[in-house]
Amino acid sequence: MNIDIVAIIQFNGAMNVKQFITDAQKLYDAGTRNLVLDMSGLTFMGSAGLAAMQKIAQVYCEEDQPISKEDQPTPDESEEIFHCQEHIKLLNPNEAIQDVLDIVGFKPFFEIYTDLDEAVASFQLVSQP
Repeated sequence: MNIDIVAIIQFNGAMNVKQFITDAQKLYDAGTRNLVLDMSGLTFMGSAGLAAMQKIAQVYCEEDQPISKEDQPTPDESEEIFHCQEHIKLLNPNEAIQDVLDIVGFKPFFEIYTDLDEAVASFQLVSQP
């Protein structure tokens, strides 16, 4: 069984969005292909947070696609970018954040977990030969 490394990033309101994207890109560049976004410290999700999720999904769901400011997907590309359930899991987004994800159409494309061990284990199920 070939299990990839799973990284966990705490996505919270005090986080600098640009730094969050940079950190996710560095993890990807180092070989991480599976990411848990821990949203338990997040109380609000605005457009900057949604854009960060989209940029990170673009990298983790499409091989060898570095994140750049100019790399904004078109609406047609968004559907391809957000079929990320195999590579990105969300942990503990509150109800308000889940509502925002649902309104903008992101919710169906990310598996949501309330238990970290279950979120990590879900990658192992996908990674089995």
